Amino acid sequence: MNLPNQLTVSRFVLTAVFLVALFIEFSFNTTVALVLFIAAGITDWLDGAIARRRNLITNFGKLMDPLADKILTCCAFIALVGRDYMPAWMAALIVSRELAITGLRLLAASKNVVLAAEGYGKHKTLWQMITIIAVLVHVSYGDWGIVGRAIFGWELFGRAWVVPFATLSLWLTMALTCFSGGFYLWRNRQLYLSDL
Repeated sequence: MNLPNQLTVSRFVLTAVFLVALFIEFSFNTTVALVLFIAAGITDWLDGAIARRRNLITNFGKLMDPLADKILTCCAFIALVGRDYMPAWMAALIVSRELAITGLRLLAASKNVVLAAEGYGKHKTLWQMITIIAVLVHVSYGDWGIVGRAIFGWELFGRAWVVPFATLSLWLTMALTCFSGGFYLWRNRQLYLSDL
């Protein structure tokens, strides 16, 4: 297994540890979860960069890299609902979109077609990660003492600026999630329409 694929697989492990950190109460647990999520996000960037630079792009990577992203982000959004950090309907819509696209990829694979991630999907994934990080910063920066309050506590509209930023990024993520999912399903419609 080449390095990019190892980094992809490591994202599954980081997802599990992230969830443990988020749900087991200990000092700075949300901060630890935040760091683990950022580390997982870095592996996402690294595996693609290394695969392109060293020409190590494989069918395994094309399939598993987006799947690892989906598992990481879906688990994170569901966990944020479980901690009452975001509305359940948003997570349900995000997870539904990810399942629909995964189903399309499985259908394509059954026809010996590999569907790589598209540009809109990559922007969606980036904003999903930014949103999760923003929400985790929002709920944890108070634990960081004076440094956290100095960086993230200055006010915008009467609240710490990270609060409206997290809200705005949630809505932007919702828009990108719906648009990119619809676009991907439309662009690859011949895969499922041919079976009707």
